[in-house]
Amino acid sequence: MGKDSQAGQQAKILSFHPTGEYYFTKGLKAYHRRDLYKAKRYFERALELEPTEPMIACQLAITCTEIGEYKYSNGLLENILNVLDPYMTECHYFLANNYAHLGMFQEAYRHASAYLDKEEHGEFSEDAEDLLDLITFETDETEESLEQQDDLIKKQENAREYLEAGDFQKAIDVLQETIEQHPEFWSAYNNLALAYFYLGKPDEAFRTLEEVLEKSPGNLHALCNLVVFHHYQQNQEKVEELVNALDKVRPILTEHRFKLGATFALTGKYALAYKWLKQLQKNGYEGDGTFYYWLANSAFHLGHEATAKQAWNKVLQLNPDKKGLEPWGETEPADDGFEHQVSSILKRLESEFIEERMFAIFLTKHSSQKDLLIDHPYFQDNPLFTPLEKNYAQSVMDPDSKETLPAIDFADRAAELLYHHHQPIQLSEAGLFLTWFSVFMEAETTYHKLNNPAAWAAALEYVWHQLRNERKTQLEIAKKHLISVSSLSKYVKMVSALLQ
Repeated sequence: MGKDSQAGQQAKILSFHPTGEYYFTKGLKAYHRRDLYKAKRYFERALELEPTEPMIACQLAITCTEIGEYKYSNGLLENILNVLDPYMTECHYFLANNYAHLGMFQEAYRHASAYLDKEEHGEFSEDAEDLLDLITFETDETEESLEQQDDLIKKQENAREYLEAGDFQKAIDVLQETIEQHPEFWSAYNNLALAYFYLGKPDEAFRTLEEVLEKSPGNLHALCNLVVFHHYQQNQEKVEELVNALDKVRPILTEHRFKLGATFALTGKYALAYKWLKQLQKNGYEGDGTFYYWLANSAFHLGHEATAKQAWNKVLQLNPDKKGLEPWGETEPADDGFEHQVSSILKRLESEFIEERMFAIFLTKHSSQKDLLIDHPYFQDNPLFTPLEKNYAQSVMDPDSKETLPAIDFADRAAELLYHHHQPIQLSEAGLFLTWFSVFMEAETTYHKLNNPAAWAAALEYVWHQLRNERKTQLEIAKKHLISVSSLSKYVKMVSALLQ
């Protein structure tokens, strides 16, 4: 046997198994280069490999703070203090800093005080004292009033989450309670108007905005929402009237300038939008993905290709999964049905609420962009998907699959019956399908017998009309869905109970 063959026998292939420390080191290098999004990905991978290491979790939390993901950062820090290492007291200071950014001053005060109690001469003691001084100076409030202010912010945050999840009735309940307790908190009124509009109650939405403008004349958010509502209802004459009025407005606050620019862009007034958004960028404003999305859109439609591409690169840095949704890619057909809106479906696929994700899977099934959507990571390998959702997604990718679960088959058949009467799905009808998937999940988890999809669809639609204060008789709905009134009445009771 020759030397070469002997060397081949003795050679060994060494496997490389990256450790948490390996990714942590790469994360630190990226962090020091200020490549924060890459650093975040490395730290997250390190934490997956070593989930009990508090230093990794803490560095990830610090990185999230720097890119404005305060809630994610808080979750990591709370987990360190409650589970991984209760003696890692600097987490109290980091939490205080995050809560101050969120405007939750009572929580910020509590954590800054906790840090100073444990580390009177600690590394961040001077910073914590400055933060306490700032909180008390800025608010000039007692601890009790700080608590009330935090409660208000929490309610507003809850309402926002319900709105994003499509649970409009819950958002309305929270916002109505907020307005009762804080009758001059105009933001709650504006969000309440949005909830009403999304729930299919435009009259209530317009009345709410009228109330805001009566009590707070010139409220910019209310005026912008008014433009958007008229735009969706195709009241072009009213849109033009309001746009002409808003074009004369010269807001000072950055928030108002962004709201104005985004509203103009959404309604197709790209020149007006570009004026405000580009001005913000020139002044050093570093917005979120939404800001760069509207800047890219308005710039593209005006022929400013360089600005459009630069802005879109920022969109991809902040959310890489938006790749393929460029304003020049023509991925959104002219048909405004929800099932054809790729960006909207992708947003729902990453929702924390299961009914949102199931609705997105159903929309994918009917989308003219189905191939694009099913190839997307959110659809192919979504870490949020439960086994039910994975099965549903698989049935959409392979309609002939014999492995579709009976529950998924039932849920989809009922949704199809609703779709037969409501297509294309309009903005005001999205809640109908979200309500169905919510009812389905509740029925599934409480072991209700799932049969007769026509009766479930009919009952859901009848209850939906009731929620919208629309007069529909049981006889009318029963005839529409080809079932008996007695069957409808029976299932209406079941749907109503599950919604409660």
